Amino acid sequence: MSINYKETKKFIAADLQELFLSVEWSSGHFPEKLVAAMKTFATVYSAWDGDKLIGLICAMDDGVMTAYVHYLLVNPAYQHQGVGKRLVARMKEKYKDYLRIAVVAYNAELRFYETCGFKKADDASPMFITSLWT
Repeated sequence: MSINYKETKKFIAADLQELFLSVEWSSGHFPEKLVAAMKTFATVYSAWDGDKLIGLICAMDDGVMTAYVHYLLVNPAYQHQGVGKRLVARMKEKYKDYLRIAVVAYNAELRFYETCGFKKADDASPMFITSLWT
């Protein structure tokens, strides 16, 4: 297996749908919205096994100080093989001169992000207004 990484904002709806649903994210039920969203992120890196989209990381930023990692997902068939860590490493390199890179991590994902260098805040909690069910 040879995984290729690229920086692109151009995706086919079916590829995004398959990836997002593979990790049971309800946003996968809105593939056309995902295609539109990818175009607006400041940075998007993806991982491919041939022509199959198997991983993705996206960030928004203010241009100088803070970047927010919005999505990081890897198809379960490719998890625990370093794909997610390689995607995070690319994002960290891109934003190395920024003062903060932030991510909202679900509790089950805390350990992964800690191994990538993120630290859990003791004085902050993520808050949401959402109609998504995952």
